[in-house]
Amino acid sequence: MPVPLAPYPTPPAPALAPSYNTPPANGSTSGQSQLVCSGCRNLLMYPVGATSVCCAVCNAVTAVPPPGTEMAQLVCGGCHTLLMYIRGATSVQCSCCHTVNLALEANQVAHVNCGNCMMLLMYQYGARSVKCAVCNFVTSVGVSSLSLSKKIGFKSVAN
Repeated sequence: MPVPLAPYPTPPAPALAPSYNTPPANGSTSGQSQLVCSGCRNLLMYPVGATSVCCAVCNAVTAVPPPGTEMAQLVCGGCHTLLMYIRGATSVQCSCCHTVNLALEANQVAHVNCGNCMMLLMYQYGARSVKCAVCNFVTSVGVSSLSLSKKIGFKSVAN
């Protein structure tokens, strides 16, 4: 027979609870948004209009960014934790391992498969190589096949 689970503790209600009946600006009909907990890194759902959210798992209070703030995500290069940050930031420090991650816009990055484990890697345009965070293999990038064949010593067979 399954054992019932105890519910998470309910955070105390604020003295003046704001009304959440108005639809959010982003067109969502649910009236909720989400962010990553600053304590345990769990994804938190909260009503639009809230200024902070108390995590039911770790009780950490996370500030909600102002309305209209565009958020972006990246995976930490040190511990592989999903990080959320305000779009436009140039770097993001991981709250778990304190690694400073370079935050690049989509048009500033390129992708290549790792030469060892075939993991899809993201790197900044102009880089000559990228190190895989999974297997630590360094994959050369940005080198054309013609110049690579000349470096290795292959000769062209075209007449």
